[in-house]
Amino acid sequence: MYAESVSVVAGAVVWTRSAGPGAGPVLPDGCMDLLWSEGRLFVAGPDTHAHTPAAGGAWAGVRFAPGSAPAVLGVPAHELRDRRVELADLWGDADARRLAERIGEAPDEAAELEAIALERSVPPDPLLGAVVRHLDAGGTVAAAADAAGLGARQLHRRSLDAFGYGPKTLARILRLQRALALVRRGVPYGDAAHRAGCADQAHLAREMRALAGITLGAYEALAKSETPSPSGSRTTA
Repeated sequence: MYAESVSVVAGAVVWTRSAGPGAGPVLPDGCMDLLWSEGRLFVAGPDTHAHTPAAGGAWAGVRFAPGSAPAVLGVPAHELRDRRVELADLWGDADARRLAERIGEAPDEAAELEAIALERSVPPDPLLGAVVRHLDAGGTVAAAADAAGLGARQLHRRSLDAFGYGPKTLARILRLQRALALVRRGVPYGDAAHRAGCADQAHLAREMRALAGITLGAYEALAKSETPSPSGSRTTA
């Protein structure tokens, strides 16, 4: 059973998944997560392809908005690309153990995890926010760079640190998520492709295979069989 709610951390989502069969694949979404399960803390880095979570176990997570997690975690996003790592590897054993004990003693583990994320959060970078907004609206990378007042090389460098990959990859991932949001609402594939910014349905199908590793039909079937987040809960392998 999966549930999520808007977090008090700006732009973030708090989610929980109870123990049970393995969930469907986690698709790239431009986000990073702080995770808690069975007394341990993890970080899910930004994905460039689908990730299959492990079966069983209860999980809680804080999914940060694109570009906001590196300031909280203290590590550039590209160092965590396509990785799941223990928080101890980033913050040290002592800090990770102390925080894990704090969560374990709390009456609401997800709420305590969110409180820790809030304590570490910093105001969002307005330049990165402008980049995400332009790309998520279907704008070009050049337009996003202009909106942020950055040159192409500056934008690429900032994007690697903030999102884990360059702005073109982020634009593809956000476009795919727009299309899948429409598919979940019952919009026909061709219409979803056009409205999301793909050239046609075949283009969307290719992006789905490249980034998600499954077909649109398989994704739609999974979405109907459970109540996932747009990309699923980002548990460890």
